[in-house]
Formats: sequence, C-alpha cells, structure tokens
Amino acid sequence: MILSGFQLTTGWIAAIIVVAVLFVTFVVTVLVMVPFRLWFRAFVSSAHISMLKLIGMKLRKVDCQLITLNYITARKAGLKITVDELETHFMAGGSVENVVKALVAAFSANIDLTVQKAKAIDLAGRDVYEAVKNTVVPKIIETPEIAAVAKDGIELIVKAKVTVVSNMLMQISGAGEDTIIARVGEGIVTTVGSTDSHKMILESPELISSTVLEKGLDRGTAYYISSLDIADIDVGRNIDAELNIAKAEAEKRIAQAKAEERKSMAIAAENEMKARVQEMRAEVIRAEAEVPKALAKALSAGKISVNDYYEMQNIKADTAMRNSLSKAEDEKAEKLSSLPKKDPSAAPPRPMMQTPPMPQTPVGFGAPSPFSQQMNPLAARFASLAAAQKRNNNSGSDDNK
Repeated sequence: MILSGFQLTTGWIAAIIVVAVLFVTFVVTVLVMVPFRLWFRAFVSSAHISMLKLIGMKLRKVDCQLITLNYITARKAGLKITVDELETHFMAGGSVENVVKALVAAFSANIDLTVQKAKAIDLAGRDVYEAVKNTVVPKIIETPEIAAVAKDGIELIVKAKVTVVSNMLMQISGAGEDTIIARVGEGIVTTVGSTDSHKMILESPELISSTVLEKGLDRGTAYYISSLDIADIDVGRNIDAELNIAKAEAEKRIAQAKAEERKSMAIAAENEMKARVQEMRAEVIRAEAEVPKALAKALSAGKISVNDYYEMQNIKADTAMRNSLSKAEDEKAEKLSSLPKKDPSAAPPRPMMQTPPMPQTPVGFGAPSPFSQQMNPLAARFASLAAAQKRNNNSGSDDNK
C-alpha cells in the first residue's frame, strides 16, 4: 500500500509539473504577444482597443505603439475614427501621425476635412498637416531673381514675395509651389516687357502686382494667391546696347571676311598678271634674239646698207646716253633735296684752295689717240664693205638699164 501510494504521488507530481510548465509558457507568450501597457493606456484614455486587435497588429507587423497613441489623440480630440482606418493607412505607406494631426487641426479650425480626404492627400505625396496649417496661417513664397527687359532695352532684376493660402479642394490634383513661381515670373516678364521705359516700373512697382493678380495665376493650383509684393528691383544691363554692339561686331567680321576675300582675289589677279608679264618678257627676249639674225640676213641680202646699220647704232647710243644723263641729274636732285637746309644766319663757308690743272697734251693730228688707232682697222673694214655694197648696187642698176 505504501509503495502504491508512493507511485500515485509521483504521477501527480509529474502532472503538476507539466501543467505548471504549460501555464508559464502561456503566460510568457501572452506577455510577449500582448502589449499590456498599451492596452491599459488605451483603456484608461477611453480609447479601448481589444487584446485581439493588438495581437493581430503584432502578427501583421504593424507599429502598435504608433497606432495606439494616434488613436488615443484622435479620440481625445473628438474625432470619429477607427483603429482599422489608421492601420490601413499605415499599411498603405502613409503617415498616420500627419493625418491625425491634420484632422485635429482642421477640426479645431472648423475646416471641412474628412478622414478619407486627409488620407488621400497624404498618399498623394503632400504634407496634409502643412496644408491645413497654411489654410489657417498664410504661407509666403519667395521667388528667385527674375530678369525682365523693358522696351527701352534696360534690364530689371525683380524679386517678389507671394502670399498664398492652401486650397483644400485642390490639394490632390492641384499644382504646387513651382507652378506658382513660374506663373509669377511669367507675369513679371510680361508686365516689364510691355512698359515703354524701365523708369515707369521703378516709379510704380505696384504695376507688376496689379497686372499679375489680374491674370488669375492661381487657377488649377493648390493655393489661393492673396497678395503679391515686390521685395526688390535692381537695374541690370543695357540689353539694347549689348545687342547693337554684338550686331556691329558681327557686321564688322562679315566686312573683314569680304575684304579678305577681295584681297585674296586681288593677289591672285596680281600673280596672274605677273605670270603674263613674264610670258611677254620671254616673248620679247625671244624676238630680240631674232633681231641680229634678221639684220645679218638683211645685210647679206642687200636690203639695208652698212651706213643704215651704223646710223641705227648711233641713234641707240645717243638714246642710251640721254637716258643716263637724265638719270644722273635726277639722282643729283634727289640728293640735294635730302640734304639739310642751311641756316641763313650761319657764317658762309670758307673757300677751299683749288689746285691748278695739270697741262695735258692735246690730242690732234700730230698725236692720234689709242682709241682712234684701234678703231681705224675696223673703220677700214666697214669702209671696204660699204664700197663693195655700192659696187653691187651700181652693177644691179646697170643690168636693169
């Protein structure tokens, strides 16, 4: 009996140990899976979230703390929103915190903004909380420096500040700040370009504001333009003068190119004329080479006499002498003109002593010159040729008789 009782007691102990282990495992699992602190915090804040929802969010890898805290904030602000809507927006990649903050701000400012629209604006990539805040407090957009040219050619550099208010109806499909800046810049350029003088803009900058606002630049955008203020206007370059200078420079280069072309053509024509001159000189030299042959042929044929030949040589020698004399006189006159002029107040130069000329032996009949002695045999030769020519002519005339 004692042994059997001992065995029964051992079985009960084993069972109790197994149950205890299972209970501890269950408690640990529950403690790990269920965030009791978040559940208790939501319960105390009158924003009850069931244990099953928290466990489901854990299993779906949803940030339980983010969802719980934002749900508590929404419920405390009096918003009608569910945990499922927040969880769905989180799983879609949206910002739950911005959506809840935007809904709270819109509800406080009495702005008509539903949960679905807030979620859509956030998923579209816009900051929904910033949009709601800009609805309450206008936003100022500063444009970069915009260069515009008036009709008188003077450049004006304008910098403006645009005050805008968010348009909640166009936050999803409306254009953003870049479109506002581009349209304002276009309006500034158009307004400045339509004025006759840049001084008009400097005197009345409000012309830009009134003209730009009249065009309704906020159509199709996510903002309402409430005002446009000109922050700064600077005078830039004289575009008209720069364009005229560039035009003149271009015309100058064109004229230089045409002048170079004409110069090249003139040089080519000059080289061609030089080549033609060389050809004509070659022809002249060729013709001059034929003259002695023609003279010899005429002398042998009796068409010209020796006296005619000598007369022609005398004429050529006389012409050459005259040319040399005139050339010497020209050189002497040129040298005299190049000498410095004498000062009339200066003293006259002292006369130089002249050496008397040495007596020379006169060349006469009694003392023949060496040149005449060398020329006598040649003259005798030509005289004999002349006599022979004369006899030939006389014999020819007798035969004709």
